[in-house]
Amino acid sequence: MSDTVTTPAPAAPATATVKGMKKNGKQWHDNKGAFRPRANLTSWEKRTAERKALTAVKAKEKELKDEKAAVKQAQVDRIREKRAAKEERERFAKMEEKMHKKRVERLKRREKRNAMLKS
Repeated sequence: MSDTVTTPAPAAPATATVKGMKKNGKQWHDNKGAFRPRANLTSWEKRTAERKALTAVKAKEKELKDEKAAVKQAQVDRIREKRAAKEERERFAKMEEKMHKKRVERLKRREKRNAMLKS
């Protein structure tokens, strides 16, 4: 028995060094880094530049939207005026059936003058 040869113990497998035992016992999870909420903050100049760019974009969008709304409103106004003129023509046509044409013309002129005075 004097022939016992001492062999060195097998080397531990190469793993990440553990800083210490985890409190919850889950050593297989990675260790988290320190909580640094200021790490992702941007500088004041960068934030003001972003705000300026955003306001410029919003102003341009508003301008385009207003332009589109103005075109739409102009179209609506044209249609409204067209309908009003058609109703007016039909009304005078009905009046011409009942009255003399010269009298209807006088009434037309008088109504135009009154409309001009109102507006």
